[in-house]
Parts: sequence; structure tokens; C-alpha cells
Amino acid sequence: MHLYLHIPFCHQACHYCDFHFSTRLAGKSELVHALIKEIELQKDYLGTRDLSTVYFGGGTPSTLSPSELSSIFEAIHQYFDILPGAEITLEANPEDLTPEYLLVLKELGVNRLSIGIQSFHAANLTFMNRNHDVVQARRSIQDAQAIGLSNISIDLIYGIPSNSMAMLEEDLAAAVETGVQHISAYSLTIEPKTVFGHQLKKGLMQETPEENMSACFEYTHQYLENQGFTAYETSNFAKAGHESQHNSSYWKQESYLGIGPAAHSFNQTTRQWNVANNATYVKQISQDIMPAEIEQLSPENQINEYIMTQLRTHWGIDLNYLKERFATIRVPFPEDEIASWVTSGYAEISNNQLKLVGKGKLIADGLSAEIFVL
Repeated sequence: MHLYLHIPFCHQACHYCDFHFSTRLAGKSELVHALIKEIELQKDYLGTRDLSTVYFGGGTPSTLSPSELSSIFEAIHQYFDILPGAEITLEANPEDLTPEYLLVLKELGVNRLSIGIQSFHAANLTFMNRNHDVVQARRSIQDAQAIGLSNISIDLIYGIPSNSMAMLEEDLAAAVETGVQHISAYSLTIEPKTVFGHQLKKGLMQETPEENMSACFEYTHQYLENQGFTAYETSNFAKAGHESQHNSSYWKQESYLGIGPAAHSFNQTTRQWNVANNATYVKQISQDIMPAEIEQLSPENQINEYIMTQLRTHWGIDLNYLKERFATIRVPFPEDEIASWVTSGYAEISNNQLKLVGKGKLIADGLSAEIFVL
């Protein structure tokens, strides 16, 4: 079982980000108290209190002070049992990771860092409105490694309109040279309600052409796989044994509890999501009200989610399992569609596991939709 905590604060807004966050840090203390209260209210959601992973996401969890982090950990330990060897991840921005702060994280039990580097080019960081520079990016990784935090992931963003393929290669090379064990590489996606979205609408910026983005995707996969990383999910690359156990739980459809505004939870039969408003969240939690909407997952929903998540991973789809699920709802199994994927070179079948290969990885979501149960 898995625990996710959404920390909805950032020092400043990145131009591409449409996650739920606030740059108004004045309400941080109240929200931390609400998080702790929600942990108590939701302690029985998973049906067990044994946790295999804990993940602090956001927003920017490293905006939390040592005392705020400590109080949240105390609540987790009070209501849950963190299993021996559990993966405990905290997302952080480079500017927050001073040697002193890193020692606090280590003492609290954080054993995996996910650092939002995004690029090792100064111009890209300015373009995205990141709050750190290249020197801070490199130093944060080195300082974490120096105190023994050896399980480190970094985020990169590719497909920035002004970038060349050479700049992408430089970013990837710089990432590999840091010695980190995990790299998450995402294409720049322009969402409507972001700064980039408004600029695009006004004609102040252009999207990267699809063919260029595809070339970046393929190059990133080729480069990192040649450097000993496995693309165990479409956007995630790991050295052997360093796959994100927490994120993998989503793709494998394991149960997880989400704490905080906008956090999602899943317990096999229902999915729920908290209100994406800090003030409303704090107010309702203070009244012992769960500020969440709940969706009962139908058998069709469950099949579609399995297809969508598993097809993005290197584990792929268990065809025997999928056939059994289709049989339970008396819907014909999509043999023709899957056969056409194999014929087109988008997928391969080995030991009854269906996996996307080559350009099939580029269009994973579209292929999933072809066999969804409607």
C-alpha cells in the first residue's frame, strides 16, 4: 500500500505548470495542520496501515520547513506502519536543497529524492521561469550524494521551441554525468491555463512541431538506453533496481491514499479526489468533512485503466488477464486491433505479454483508446 502527500506550494510559478499549487506561502502552517488531520481521518482507507512507499509531491514539498516536515512524519508514524525498506521520496527544487536541509531529510527517513532540474541550460531555465540556476542544479545533486542519499531522480523537459537536438544531447549527457540513478524526461506540454498557454493563444510563442517532438522522444529513449537506463515507463528511465516503487504502484494499479488538496486515492473499487482549493480544503478538514468526490469504478472503467497504465510500461499487458476481464463483461476481445499493432511494428507479444515497441511508444495513449471498452 502506498501514501501520497500533495504539498501545494511553490516559490514561484513555472510557465508550463498546471498542477495545483499556490505561491502564497502564508497559509502553509494551516494547511500542514489540515494534512495531519486528514491523515487521521483517512487512516483506514486502505484497509491496512502497512506502507511500502511514501511520496511527497506537489507543488514543491521542499518549501516545507524542517519542523513542518517533522510534524507530518510524526503523524504518518502515529497512524501507519512504514515497512522496513520502504521507499520514501520527496520532490524538491535545487534552490531548497542546502546541506543542512538535506541532513534533515535524511534524518527524517527520506531515502529517495526527486529533483526538478528540467534543464542544464541557463536560457531554458529562464524561459520556463525556474527559480534556480545551473550551478544550483549541479550542486544540489552533489550535496545529496555527499551525505549518502544515493537514490536520486531528476526531471528533464525536452521539446522547448528554441532548442536544437544538440542542446537536448547536452542536457541528457549532463544528466547522465551527475551519476543519478533515475531520470524522468517529459515533453513540453502547453496547457491552456498556464503562462505558456496564454502566450500561445496570443501568438507570442509557437509550439514545437509534432515531428520535432517525436524526434526528441526517440532520441531521448535511444540515448538513455545506450547509457544503461531502462525505459520502464514511457517517460521514466532507471538504472537496474532503481525504478520508482511509488510511481510504479500507479501503473500496476495498486492501492494508494492521497492526502492534501487535489490529491487522488484509489482502493481497487473506487477512486476519489480532493478539492483543488487550499482554503476550502482547510475549512472542510477542520470540520471533519472529507473534501472529496468519489467515483465507483465499473468493470469497464477498471479494464480501461489497466490498459491505459500498463501499456505505457515495459511490463506491458498480460493478455491472459485481459481476456479474462473482457469475458466477465461479455465484450469481444480486441484481437484484430492487437494483431494490427504487431503487424505495423507498434507492439510485440512475448510469453503472452503485449508490449509496445518503437514508434508504438510514441502513440501509446492513442493505441490504448483503440481497445477501450466504451
